[in-house]
Amino acid sequence: MKRRNFIKNSTVASASLLSLNSFSSENNNIEKHVFNLKYAPHFGMFKSHAGSGIIDQLKFMSDQGFSAFEDNGMKNRDTKTQEKIGNFLINNDMQMGVFVAHKIHWDKPNLASGDINKRKEFLNDIKESVIVAKRVNAKWMTVVPGHLDLKLDINFQTKNVIETLKQACGILESHNLTMVLEPLNFRDHPGLFLTESPQAFQICKSVNSPSCKILFDIYHQQIQEGNLIPNIETTWDEIAYFQIGDNPGRNEPTTGEINYNNIFKYIYERGYNGILGMEHGNSIKGIDGEVKLINSYKQVDNFK
Repeated sequence: MKRRNFIKNSTVASASLLSLNSFSSENNNIEKHVFNLKYAPHFGMFKSHAGSGIIDQLKFMSDQGFSAFEDNGMKNRDTKTQEKIGNFLINNDMQMGVFVAHKIHWDKPNLASGDINKRKEFLNDIKESVIVAKRVNAKWMTVVPGHLDLKLDINFQTKNVIETLKQACGILESHNLTMVLEPLNFRDHPGLFLTESPQAFQICKSVNSPSCKILFDIYHQQIQEGNLIPNIETTWDEIAYFQIGDNPGRNEPTTGEINYNNIFKYIYERGYNGILGMEHGNSIKGIDGEVKLINSYKQVDNFK
């Protein structure tokens, strides 16, 4: 499943489900669940329960105990909507996760090329994203360096990416904002420059700024490199954000092969206090699928 349309759902057999009434936001007898970690849903995950309104969806997330939220497309929303979301998050003690900071070049060289016009485009996008981040109280924004430049040696490409990211940090540091570099797997996104956590680690060390860190997407890295907990451990001091998705299928935890209970336990015991974005689909459509998703997170979060 491609990152740009990851929210498409596939279908798998369901587990035992709670009733719709047990998840009603108006049922005052239902105690809000307290998760150990800050899992962040996307819009659309709970629309069968909450409807299509974005504030109604945010309220449902909050009512279920989710203390964070992320939205890849936040930058494309109008100013009024961004402000409305930001105000809701503040008033309901929820944190804003990542949004995509710039135009991603999926099929042609971008930051790796060293092209000055591409660099200017990227830096202008970063400046615009600073404004968006302030409206929605975001601390992190996603950066994907784009496609490989097959005409250049990989070391020259790396130099070009590092130089561009250093200039971006010159914009972000004064605002205490962080871009998180997301390595993406070769199967869903063939030909991209950034694919592995050691590569992202090397780049972040070279940029050497608190405004340039790693977004460790567990789904992507399971496909790309495996060895998840050891790689998280090795790159730990450059990781600022996690994203979630099981494999195969890119749906909620418990639907694939990844042992999320062990991974979350490790992350928790390391003292991680950041956000884990739920960048995946629902394995079952409709109300039943939404209940299954919530129950899956309760299951894998039960590690203490």
